[in-house]
Amino acid sequence: MTADEQQVPVARDNGVAGYFRFVERGTTLATELRAGLTTFMVMAYIIFVNPSILSSGPLEGLGPPFLPTVVATCLAAGILCIAMGLATNYPFALAAGLGLNAVVAFDLILTRGFVWQEAMAVIAWEGILITILVVTGLRRTIMEAIPIGLKRAIAVGIGLFILFIGLVNGGFVRAGTGTPVTLGALNTPAFLTFAVGLALALGLMALRVRGALLISIVIATVLAIVLKSVFGAEASGFGEGQAEIPSQLFFDFSAENFSTLLAPLGSMLTLWQKPGAVAITIALVVFSLMLSDFFDTMGTVIGVGEEARLTDAQGRLPGTDRVLLVDSLGAVLGGLFSTSSNTTYIESAAGVSEGGRTGLTAVVVGVLFLVAILFAPIAGIVPAQATAPALVVVGYLMFTMAREIEWGGIDDIFPALATMIVMPLTYSIANGIAAGFLSYVFLKTVTGRGRDVHPLLWAVAAAFLVFFAIPWIQQSVPGLAPPPPA
Repeated sequence: MTADEQQVPVARDNGVAGYFRFVERGTTLATELRAGLTTFMVMAYIIFVNPSILSSGPLEGLGPPFLPTVVATCLAAGILCIAMGLATNYPFALAAGLGLNAVVAFDLILTRGFVWQEAMAVIAWEGILITILVVTGLRRTIMEAIPIGLKRAIAVGIGLFILFIGLVNGGFVRAGTGTPVTLGALNTPAFLTFAVGLALALGLMALRVRGALLISIVIATVLAIVLKSVFGAEASGFGEGQAEIPSQLFFDFSAENFSTLLAPLGSMLTLWQKPGAVAITIALVVFSLMLSDFFDTMGTVIGVGEEARLTDAQGRLPGTDRVLLVDSLGAVLGGLFSTSSNTTYIESAAGVSEGGRTGLTAVVVGVLFLVAILFAPIAGIVPAQATAPALVVVGYLMFTMAREIEWGGIDDIFPALATMIVMPLTYSIANGIAAGFLSYVFLKTVTGRGRDVHPLLWAVAAAFLVFFAIPWIQQSVPGLAPPPPA
């Protein structure tokens, strides 16, 4: 080999391409940029959804102020996505987690009477506990103890969950009257936007057009703006501020708009002496939040890692500790920034489906979240119905992993089924993992194959039993039950 030939791979590995290992991952700068933009557009809803949960409606005046929560949501997501990309070189994006923010709003603040600084301190403590588990190596060890069949079932379950979210966001599925769910209103401009976007996304994917999901989101957004201008805001079915050019383009960056940052610090210790609250009750809340956050992230990392083909033959992700550490610190930062726990997003799979394979995808998402602090009203233009088709397609792609599951006896098939179906039906990754773990341990035991169960899975199954029993414990033990709503 000549000297010139020896320098060719060196040149390809210089700079950004070298740092993120483009050649090794089989990707390009353009692909990573497009993937990051796609992931951001699918996640951008959190910029407004998180403040609407924590600061609006019944939480108005009780939760953190709205505008500072918008700024903090973008700032935390931006910092953590960039940290994830640089520290791990994986395309995982983070932001405030839906579900946990609802617990903060409707359980801790409205039901239990916590002030919002105390509720966010609970989140910070939950993040600290998970971080300890990561530093000690326990979190990674648990992930590696999960059998490959269950890992793939988790990925498939997340795919079904994402697909279901897409159908709900698109208006095809809604809550029923007399039934849990039913067909949505199909005669609205909002649904038409979803239908056109889904047809575009599926058609472009079938034709193997690069950037299919991003193209569908952009075209559906333009269509939504046109339909809303024609039919009017009320008849169109789009959310407030969506599918319309905003009157305000920039936020006011006064010190007041950063007032929620680190505000919960003063409640970290005083929380445990809160008048009228029992310390063990607070401990149970922290424990339940920790389990939910712990296994939500674990499922997401496994599922998205499998989709990106970044895992090994046993479903293990190299460098998992770094991923889990950033995610755990995200819970701490989210609590201290008053945005609720920040966690790895299943929507990261949208960027992976566009070819994102390195941490540059996550860095791009982070930069866009930081830019969104300035242009947040513009980010709100994209309606949920325009991004919902991307979620449906991503859900389909993740579901195809079902072919790789080894379908054996009931002790293998039922836990996989329980994992896959409970996730979308309960709107929780953690619940699906819990159902799969518990049924796996039980069926392996009754079929005389208990020796196949890793010792750690016994401990995790016991923890999930406590997790499911917490409402019963609180109801049965005097002094532990939350106060009735005011």
